[in-house]
Amino acid sequence: MSETPKQFAVCVKNDDHEESLELRKIYEILPDTGAASHAMLRVIDVEGEDYLYPRAFFRSIALPQAVRRAVLAA
Repeated sequence: MSETPKQFAVCVKNDDHEESLELRKIYEILPDTGAASHAMLRVIDVEGEDYLYPRAFFRSIALPQAVRRAVLAA
């Protein structure tokens, strides 16, 4: 069984969430169709917990393979 490829996004806005979201930081995104239907993304924070944030706060990014490996290893 193949694992779903990990998705990443960069934070471009953090209104009212300055303590939990850093601008220009790369975050891992978890698939969540329920959240997506409400214009939200499920984001993993630095402590490994996932939370919902407005999709407008992020832009999806495709990382080069070497960068992807480094981000996942960090």
